[in-house]
Amino acid sequence: MTTLEVRRDPTEAGFDPRRLERIRTHFDAYVEDRRLAGWLVTLAREGDLVWTGRGGHRHREQDLPVTDDTIWRIYSMTKPLTTVAALTLYEEGLFDLTDDVGRWIDELREPRVYVGGPPTAPQSVPAVEPVRVHHLLTHMSGLTYGFNYMHPVDAIYRAKGYDFGYPRDADLERAVHDWCTSPLLFQPGSRWNYSVATDVLGRLIELWSGQPLDEFLRERVLDPLGMADTDWFCPEDNQDRLAMLYVPNEGDSLPFADLARGAQHRPGVLGGGGGLVSSAHDYQRFMTMLLRGGVLDDARILSPRTVALMTANHLPGGVDLAAVAMDSFAEVDFAGIGFGLGVSVVTDPRRNKSLVSEGTYGWGGAASTAFWVDPVRAVSVAFYTQLLPSGTYPLRRELQQLVYQAMVD
Repeated sequence: MTTLEVRRDPTEAGFDPRRLERIRTHFDAYVEDRRLAGWLVTLAREGDLVWTGRGGHRHREQDLPVTDDTIWRIYSMTKPLTTVAALTLYEEGLFDLTDDVGRWIDELREPRVYVGGPPTAPQSVPAVEPVRVHHLLTHMSGLTYGFNYMHPVDAIYRAKGYDFGYPRDADLERAVHDWCTSPLLFQPGSRWNYSVATDVLGRLIELWSGQPLDEFLRERVLDPLGMADTDWFCPEDNQDRLAMLYVPNEGDSLPFADLARGAQHRPGVLGGGGGLVSSAHDYQRFMTMLLRGGVLDDARILSPRTVALMTANHLPGGVDLAAVAMDSFAEVDFAGIGFGLGVSVVTDPRRNKSLVSEGTYGWGGAASTAFWVDPVRAVSVAFYTQLLPSGTYPLRRELQQLVYQAMVD
């Protein structure tokens, strides 16, 4: 059994141990009144765990508790992993961030932009700017998600079978074809909209590398970092560790067994934007690699300069999401938050009304998981539960308050 070993005394690491216990008290209250089935938190400084907490059940109905080695659906916390995988190829010179994606994906050679009409008969005009690789990495490509339910193009995706999931007979190549033959929401680079862009990036990784996405991610990122529990499905011999998925119901949380079973089998679409399951141990190693400038132990994944580029704000003019985001779903607030390559970036903690440092980066997943790395304070934090959708409760902002109020140096 993989355990989460606390390697550093919280006091020596600049935390008040008694104040850290407020995290446990707070999230145990969510379990006691059944808003959450269970939870787990990891807190590290300079890559060393200084506190972990857990409570409740990974499967309430079977009376199985949350354990250190519980396996969680991390959904969109897949995106930073796919981004890092792509950037390893960037460092080999296989593409430039300014390259036209149409060089590799025929459906984006002459993209068109939606200007009106119903989903069954959309009107569009030619894009004046190519969809570039950096547009995919920053969600400024004009792509969308069918589950956004906010725009006629979202409905076009749903009509093709893409809501919260994929058609049964689809693979990644077909999914990219279906998305990229739909009109874009806006001219590339002009707005921000959460989207399947990272899934399209996953297809590019396959074309650039000549390998299936799962094999490439395993070879370049997962195996070098020792992330043995991270994959596109949970193998049968580990399924007793897999947490149940829950949905809110009038203040309670109820199991969503039908959707939960999807993590037990290899999917048809290897979704670089949201397909992975993982453990707290695995994702802690990923966060530590980023915090340490692209290296962990003897595994160099990226150069420090590439990590710095990835975690800088790439929104035009250095604005925050409030200035450019469409009215759509996101895993973060918009005020005081910019966007880098595959991660959100805090540009102004005062506008964001939070205690985190400027430059803090991270992201979350649809089942209410989240992580962040604060390079100023050398802090990395992750939160795990399985409540779909994220945003049901302000868990992430609450955890930020609870972590930083305990920091005393």
